[in-house]
Amino acid sequence: MAPDAQPRHWLITGVSGGLGRALAEAVLDRGGVVVGTLRDERQAAAFEQLAPGRAFAVELDTTDGPDVLADGAARAVRLAGHIDVLVNNAGYGLVGAVEEVGEEELRHQMDTNFFGPLRLIRALLPHLRARGRGHLVNISSIAGFRGQAGLGVYNASKFALEGLSEALMHELKPLGIAVTVVEPGGFRTNWMGKGLRRAERRLAEYASVDDLAGTMRRFDGSQPGDPARGAAAIITAVEAADPPLRLPLGADAHRAIRGKLAEIGRELDAWEHVSVATAFEASAAR
Repeated sequence: MAPDAQPRHWLITGVSGGLGRALAEAVLDRGGVVVGTLRDERQAAAFEQLAPGRAFAVELDTTDGPDVLADGAARAVRLAGHIDVLVNNAGYGLVGAVEEVGEEELRHQMDTNFFGPLRLIRALLPHLRARGRGHLVNISSIAGFRGQAGLGVYNASKFALEGLSEALMHELKPLGIAVTVVEPGGFRTNWMGKGLRRAERRLAEYASVDDLAGTMRRFDGSQPGDPARGAAAIITAVEAADPPLRLPLGADAHRAIRGKLAEIGRELDAWEHVSVATAFEASAAR
């Protein structure tokens, strides 16, 4: 941040731990203001003690309905005075073959990871538009760019968030509002530990999904990504004169995205002769 720049006011969902907590602490350390959402009101006092007068806690769950989320956004604006940056961070992973995931599990995953962020964005946009500036940061995942067996519904929630983010970027850039979607790889948070859920239904044909869940839990605690460094990267992107639409975090995320782009390129080349041969013949068009 430039020496004469005013500290930004942030609304960050899911600040009880992980990347959300690391980001909140980094912003507060830089003199910023943070309204952080928590699901457990017992954690509110400890969060506000991080920086009295600049750290504010709001009890909120991203699965709450539109009216509750709108009230939460309005309360955040009142507490902070205004909001410059919204970070949709709250979310969780669901492991299960698509056929195994139950209807309630499906809806809860989509409500938490997609509809909640969408509703919070819609609630805050009038405030950002009135100010003529702002930044939306949506925390996706490498799983929002590359699908994986056993994570289909989680992939769907994050792919949806990425599509929304790209469209919003085009809609909001003329209004002075930036959009960045963050795609972390493996970070040392609770995502692979207590935050990870396994679909209740188990089908023998998808035994590999249980293997995936076990591998993830064994990997928990040894992920290469440092949440503090991830938070610093997000702040760098927000403070950039020309912020990126996509910000992969971690060498693993970077490799995975480049690998998929190469796969897409090869498939486009292999099937180009079929893809492009779908127009009317020139004579028929006349």
